Amino acid sequence: MNIALIGTRGVPANYGGFETCVEELGKRLVERGHQVTVYCRNSYYKCKMTDYLGMHLVYLPNLKLKSLDTLSHTFFSIYHALFQSYDVLMIFNAANSPALILPYLFRNKIAINTDGLEWKRGKWGKFAKQYYKFAEWLSTKLSDRVIADSVGIQNYYKATYGVESTYIAYGSEISVSKKPELINSLGVTPGNYFLQITRFEPENNPLLTIQAYKRIKTDKKLVIVGGVPYESDYYRQILSEADNNVLLPGYIYDKELLNELWCNCYAYIHGNEVGGTNPALLQTMGAGCFTIAIDVPFSYDVLRDGGIYYKKCPIDLSKQMEWALEHVSELDQYKAKAVQRIKTEYTWEKVADGYEQLFNEIVARR
Repeated sequence: MNIALIGTRGVPANYGGFETCVEELGKRLVERGHQVTVYCRNSYYKCKMTDYLGMHLVYLPNLKLKSLDTLSHTFFSIYHALFQSYDVLMIFNAANSPALILPYLFRNKIAINTDGLEWKRGKWGKFAKQYYKFAEWLSTKLSDRVIADSVGIQNYYKATYGVESTYIAYGSEISVSKKPELINSLGVTPGNYFLQITRFEPENNPLLTIQAYKRIKTDKKLVIVGGVPYESDYYRQILSEADNNVLLPGYIYDKELLNELWCNCYAYIHGNEVGGTNPALLQTMGAGCFTIAIDVPFSYDVLRDGGIYYKKCPIDLSKQMEWALEHVSELDQYKAKAVQRIKTEYTWEKVADGYEQLFNEIVARR
């Protein structure tokens, strides 16, 4: 098959979950004999390769505006794709669905991975939230198949739009510490810090994590990796709440350093409320972290009994952090269960199997 992967920043994957998915999926499809083209946003790559891991790369413009960055590039990509001989257009992010009108009219085969419930994110205003709800609905009308990366998202599309979707999870790798000394540059040592890696947005709750941490008595530090592309009141609240024991190193794209941070933390705090299968949570589990996750269905679908949960409240999270500090001998059993979940449910090979099977089914419907 000749497959186009559209709607992300592109590869090499340096920015987020969808980009990692495209890289891991694309290279496996190439290994299985398929032709794969990845559309990349021009402004995100100074070094522009024509091929990467067997995937052909096409660079097209994007408007560097908060609300139009993704959609503008997808429109350019779709227009380019109309003149190619792709068997399947694989689109990432339901917000891109308005760009699918032309390929729908030209009877191209289209699959779309909807991502999470973007309209629930606190950073968007009323108009943007309405747009994302509209885009969700439109994605069910213009695509041959909707892909949900979690059971929760699958149930949502069935209940809200009456649409059956295909469940294909996200993937992760099992990782181990190889260079623990790398984290010394951040002012921490193995086992001596709590960790959270996330965008600084209200629905991800980094501020709540800081507030909970400040309620407990410990010599362990708190490291929160991430930031915001556009400064906000919420971001300023985080800066004002943090003290000397709360380390905010910003975005970190060094994969080796990130791996060491995960593998050597005392416990990981997962605060993402919305979305489907969260890539950072999977990475956390694959690194064998003890995980304290916010108590929402999306967390439980993935983590199950591989960690413990907290209500959305600084007091409750502080209690769970204190429990982790007081029950050192009990943490390994949770870590082992989390790693086993990755091995059985969230391998990239299993993800590639799901996409390949779906693409074959879509193409066979001609």
